[in-house]
Amino acid sequence: MEVTSGEGLGGDLWGEDDVEMTELRDATEVYRMHAIELTRFATALVGPSDAPDVVSDAVVSLLRSDRLAEANNQRALLYRVVLAKARTMQRSGFRRRARERRVAQRLVEFQPAIRPEVLDAVVRLSSQQRACVFLTYWEDLSVAQVAERLGIGEGTVKRYLSRAKLRLKEVLDEA
Repeated sequence: MEVTSGEGLGGDLWGEDDVEMTELRDATEVYRMHAIELTRFATALVGPSDAPDVVSDAVVSLLRSDRLAEANNQRALLYRVVLAKARTMQRSGFRRRARERRVAQRLVEFQPAIRPEVLDAVVRLSSQQRACVFLTYWEDLSVAQVAERLGIGEGTVKRYLSRAKLRLKEVLDEA
């Protein structure tokens, strides 16, 4: 039996396989374009040991839902979903505290210029505040760029930064 295009083993008379392969290639390209920055972002939120898992979970959930293909701003959607996955991961208090201690120890070992009390204060911020602080001060992005990357309003970014600064001041004044 001769198998021709459109029939038999894996062929599809209506071209659905071709459409799925094109969508998969497009999604793979979007992932490749943003994987490094998303992993860096996730590292700031959950630490280096869990960051790749957060990014993978985010991308897989987007691919399953077709939201990525339909999004006007795919990059902002990726950042929002990574942030949401990071929040979900942090809901377990015990795991979160253990992870933050490991991250703090690694950062202090590899970057002696970072004061441990400052790092400890940043770790105590909410994930939203930490995301804004990381993108603003470590990645040197403007409020508008942070808002675009996270898919939130500039006022929201300013509010998170303001609350983070107050919290950091409180914690560091106590130390």
